[in-house]
Amino acid sequence: MTTTAEIKDEQKIVTPADNQKGIENHKKAAKHHEDAAKHHIEAAKHHEAGNHEKASESTVKAHGHHAMASEAQREDVKHHALKS
Repeated sequence: MTTTAEIKDEQKIVTPADNQKGIENHKKAAKHHEDAAKHHIEAAKHHEAGNHEKASESTVKAHGHHAMASEAQREDVKHHALKS
C-alpha cells in the first residue's frame, strides 16, 4: 500500500510536448478571457451611450469568447487528468 508521504515524494515527469500543450491551453484561455472582458466593457459603454443594439453585439462577442475560454480550460483539465 502506498502512503501519502510516498505519493508526495513521487515526481511527475512532464515531457516537453506535454508542457507545451499546457502552456498553450493556459495562454489560449487567458486570451479569450481578456477578449471577453474587453467586449463586456464595450457593451457597458454602449449601454451608457444608449446604443443598445451595439451593446447587444458586444455582449454576444463576449459570450463567444467566454465559451472558447471554457473550452481551453476543459482541454487543460483533461490534459492534467490524463497525466495524473
